[in-house]
Amino acid sequence: MKRERTNDDRSDCSRASIDLYWLPLGAGGHSVRLNGRVYEAVAARLERRPVSDLYHSALEVRVPEGRFVIEQAPMRAGDGAERGVVAEGAVGSRWAGHLRIFRYELRRWREGVIPDVAEAIESPQRLSDDPQRARRLLALVPSVPTPVWGRDELRAGEMWNSNSIIAWLVARAGLDADAILPPTGGRAPGWNAGLLVARRHEVQARQRKPQRARRTATLTRAG
Repeated sequence: MKRERTNDDRSDCSRASIDLYWLPLGAGGHSVRLNGRVYEAVAARLERRPVSDLYHSALEVRVPEGRFVIEQAPMRAGDGAERGVVAEGAVGSRWAGHLRIFRYELRRWREGVIPDVAEAIESPQRLSDDPQRARRLLALVPSVPTPVWGRDELRAGEMWNSNSIIAWLVARAGLDADAILPPTGGRAPGWNAGLLVARRHEVQARQRKPQRARRTATLTRAG
């Protein structure tokens, strides 16, 4: 039988949430949007399918301690700590990544903003109101893989990008990332790469647990 929520339960849920935002690729930037349309037109022709709208994803996570925006974005000049930058990576190639213009940053920005959020489509999507999952997701952000953006260095079958990061976080936080779909008629390139890499890491984590237990048992017997 389903348990009725108490007032305390409702209070906890109101202070914790994970919301997903879908933003049209290049929202607020003509150049990125144009390049995205060219990329999608070529990809659709090669794959013999209709052209789709492309989307970039971001998260807003609330916990009792505050609200956080999680997003990959081009690296900006200035103090990254103010934007909650926890990781960086190269764009296009590792060689080009020596220049700031070819680098991206991953933000876990307390009281931050999602640029062009007003253009988000079918958003926000509430993924969870579980405080523990919200805290787990926030704790995972510094551990996100940071391969070269736009390349498939992790051999996941498609390029790694902002959608890969969000998918990885959602999956590793224990949410049903497979059930998440972009807005109607749209695609989120890179999403499946994030899911695949997250599954690999989950398997590796499960395999390490028995190994740690065996080492502990061996040390205990030796002592």
